[in-house]
Amino acid sequence: MRGWLNSTLLVFSLSLSAASLWAASHLDLAYAALAIWIFALINNMPFALMHEAVHGNAADSRGVNAVIGTLAGWAFPTSYSMQRIAHLGHHQRNRTDQELYDYYLPDQSPAMRNFWLYAGNLLGLYWWCVVYSNLVYVIAPGIYRSRFFVERIASPLGFGPYVKDLAELPPAKVWVEIVLAFAYQLALFFLLDLSLFYYFMCNMAFALHWSVLQYADHAWSARDVKNGAWNLRVLPPSRWLALNYHYHLAHHQQPQLPWYELPRHVDTKICQPSFWRVYFSLWKGVRPAPPMGAPADSDFLFPEKSRSVR
Repeated sequence: MRGWLNSTLLVFSLSLSAASLWAASHLDLAYAALAIWIFALINNMPFALMHEAVHGNAADSRGVNAVIGTLAGWAFPTSYSMQRIAHLGHHQRNRTDQELYDYYLPDQSPAMRNFWLYAGNLLGLYWWCVVYSNLVYVIAPGIYRSRFFVERIASPLGFGPYVKDLAELPPAKVWVEIVLAFAYQLALFFLLDLSLFYYFMCNMAFALHWSVLQYADHAWSARDVKNGAWNLRVLPPSRWLALNYHYHLAHHQQPQLPWYELPRHVDTKICQPSFWRVYFSLWKGVRPAPPMGAPADSDFLFPEKSRSVR
């Protein structure tokens, strides 16, 4: 049942993403702008389906689950195997010192942490880093997996634990997955006769949306591996297109649940900030990190409530 549902959603989302790219390249400016906006939203669906596959939730069959995850990765574009290892590592390191982008530790530079918060999460660089690191893997897999790249390049940038895990994957399998993902993007570009400028603009819009969403659902939450996330409030269409990805706390608490069951497991008694409240709070910059186990920084996220209490 869920295999058919998710396969249908994958075909739908890939088709609408391709149609948006075509419309942005071939229609008048007003329609092109609308197509760019639609692409930024709809391209989250294949990513959400890949996320389902990472947790084994996309289909009952392991084989179908892997196929859905692999094909969904083409829209990003990325390797399903890499995404699986990276995301499962995220569930292990969530809100620990190894994965903390809204705060800075005593031995870290606030200026550097702010650079990655602003450039990475708020200005879309996070998505571009993933795509370009995949390109590095295709061109020079040995360099990507080298000790120099893991320790001297990835670690100072804050990606050390992830790249170390990714370097352990079978290189041939990962290489083929990335090549197929880039081949899919090239096929779209040439078969749909896309404009390089509007192809870039569509992906830039998606990068801005995706990059901030990856941390808006965690910023200022409790420093707890399992409970360090939010169930964000967004307009229902945005949440539907992302397959309830905004219900991230419910997902972290029960990652075995498929996306369509998450709404029933959202505890409405727990704070649900809006996506936009968290988004705008991130522009205030990083803060000194509280200790592991600290509760959510609700006073910072809701300053008006803390003032009314006083």
